[in-house]
Amino acid sequence: MKPSRDKNRHHRQRTESRDRQPSAVARTPGRRAGPLPDERLPLILEVTPDENYTLLDSGAGRKLEQYGPYRIVRPEGQAFWQPAWDEAEWEKADAVFTGDVDEEGIGRWRFPKTPLGETWPMRHDGIAYLGRFTSFRHVGVFPEQASHWSHMAGLIEEARRPVKVLNLFGYTGLASLVAARAGAQVTHVDASKKAIGWARENQEMAGLSDRPIRWICEDAMKFAEREARRGNAYDIVLLDPPAYGRGPKGEVWQLFEHLPGLVETCRAILSQKPLAVVLTAYSIRASFFAIHTLMRDSFAGMGGRVESGELVIREKSAGRALSTSLFSRWVAR
Repeated sequence: MKPSRDKNRHHRQRTESRDRQPSAVARTPGRRAGPLPDERLPLILEVTPDENYTLLDSGAGRKLEQYGPYRIVRPEGQAFWQPAWDEAEWEKADAVFTGDVDEEGIGRWRFPKTPLGETWPMRHDGIAYLGRFTSFRHVGVFPEQASHWSHMAGLIEEARRPVKVLNLFGYTGLASLVAARAGAQVTHVDASKKAIGWARENQEMAGLSDRPIRWICEDAMKFAEREARRGNAYDIVLLDPPAYGRGPKGEVWQLFEHLPGLVETCRAILSQKPLAVVLTAYSIRASFFAIHTLMRDSFAGMGGRVESGELVIREKSAGRALSTSLFSRWVAR
């Protein structure tokens, strides 16, 4: 799968919301000895329509989505087929991301009916959180990640012991809240103060303020490397890095250059009885085989299994699958 140039450009616009600050020095680990983990591929994980989120229709470079009470139109470079619904259905949208900075309203949003506030209440699997119209087209949640969240929650509950989760590039905290509700101790890391603030709001809104979540505003790679030096360990590590980014001091993050070192560091901070490491990759010109091979090599000698494929959202209108990202996850069993 080769995401469009539009999606690559869109991903670079996520600087305010995602942990983008890389380490100054890229690590290039040597290849590990030992048998490779088992493999399962391709694995297609899909999200289907429900009362909280639905991909209503897609096509002509756009997607029509239902987020709680609001119908929203956003660009989608990979939807180069034609919409199944007629334009009259699309014109019922409450909010449209225009990409035009001169548009009135919040950021780059246009509200065809009634001007809407910046935030609105949303839910995922009973967890309340805030949707938000941001100037970089996102609304505070990546629905396709729900497949990973439910898998992670199952691992935590089945472990029947204290579980520590590290969520790197944690964004607005939905994965952290799912893990905490399942009973884990969570460390959530993101370099954006705005994203950390939003995540804290979501924790309070979800009624999970008493759950053990550490909110850390820091560079993900530097934090992971420091944890390795300190001897701290985690049972589950979540990785959702950007394809490209710049740090506050001009550091450059390039996924193909820096990801191998970060994955190696994540292996180094796994506990004696680890459960999983989950990697999601957006907006890269590569097959899922690329990150699958990286993960198998990185976890050589660890046993377990590496499962890789794509995250997709199933459309309501015509039942088509919209692929959103690649993923690869190592699971201990």
